[in-house]
Amino acid sequence: MNKTIKLLLAVTFLWHINAFSQTKSNLNNCAELDSNNFNKVINGKQVGLYFLKNGDLNMAITNYGGRIVSLCVPDKNGFKEDVVLGFKSIDDYLNATAVYHGAIIGRVAGRINKGKFNLDGLTYTLPLNGGANHQHGGPKGFHNQVWDVKSLSDSSIVLTYLSIDKEMGYPGNLLVEATYSLNFKNELSLKLYATTDKNTPINLTNHAFFNLAGEGNGDILNHILTIPSNFITPVNPDKIPTGKLLKVKGTPFDFRKSKKIGEGLVLESENDQLKLAGGFDHSYVLTKKDIQKVKLAATVLEPKSGRKLEILTNNSCIHLFSANFFKGADFGKMGKPFNYRASFALETQSFSDAPNQKSFPPIILKPSEVYEHTTIFRFSTCQIK
Repeated sequence: MNKTIKLLLAVTFLWHINAFSQTKSNLNNCAELDSNNFNKVINGKQVGLYFLKNGDLNMAITNYGGRIVSLCVPDKNGFKEDVVLGFKSIDDYLNATAVYHGAIIGRVAGRINKGKFNLDGLTYTLPLNGGANHQHGGPKGFHNQVWDVKSLSDSSIVLTYLSIDKEMGYPGNLLVEATYSLNFKNELSLKLYATTDKNTPINLTNHAFFNLAGEGNGDILNHILTIPSNFITPVNPDKIPTGKLLKVKGTPFDFRKSKKIGEGLVLESENDQLKLAGGFDHSYVLTKKDIQKVKLAATVLEPKSGRKLEILTNNSCIHLFSANFFKGADFGKMGKPFNYRASFALETQSFSDAPNQKSFPPIILKPSEVYEHTTIFRFSTCQIK
């Protein structure tokens, strides 16, 4: 074999190696996160960034707020993109105009009317951070706390947080444990447990914002949504539930049959509830049958990528929010702005403002009880004709 042939074979071999490497690279459009950018001490506690992997899913979690920072999911062709909005550093989270990205919300998700509730003969006053109301646990709620890392493996992380008596005005020392885990079924599960030494309201959720086309890749109006629910909880001008239930039939809120999210939003000018909330910002009531069992609460499909997300929970509601107030002021880890209606949140939770609504199921946790809340985010793909 002469030198020319050997040289040609070597060049061909290197070309194939390079092409293979580029193909692998081209199958992944997820941000390369640096854990050093999350190395910071906040309120005397160390913040970090932790990576999980299992099956086709990769994710990053920070113990600041127990947040999902990144979640990389393949499309129908195996191309991975990050489908959760997040930031590349802890400083970006601290300086963001939107404060709940990917976080665990508590003690009570949603709004509490005028920041007051009565319990065991006492009136509790909470800080106001949502207009005239207390919202998502207050300005120093669980989203702004550094959680302790109890354990970590390749595919799961267990976080704990002790919310002390009178923190944000709530009674009782509340110990919360959150377990994020990935499995080979391409499911991300979040299991939340809590115990208390005094009667206290509790309504936890995760506030991830999704775009199944990838973070920053356009709006979510063509995402196809299904929610098997007959009722929403309508709100007043302060976005406090009225205490009544509203049938979705014949309204823009009817997602019992699959339809694009935008099909409802185009009716905003003629629907009072959409006008009051500035879009979708409402809780859907899930079936009362087998309420403690995990059940399908919502399905979202992005037609171009074929990515499909099913959300399952054992809780009583799922709250739909269509990113009505994002204005592109925050830039995510992919360097793209978080624009108006370019993401959605589907938060599994109990009824909002339940401590003040006699018609809603109570959310009071007693010292003799254990709070248990499971959410499963199941990813798959399908072809859209």
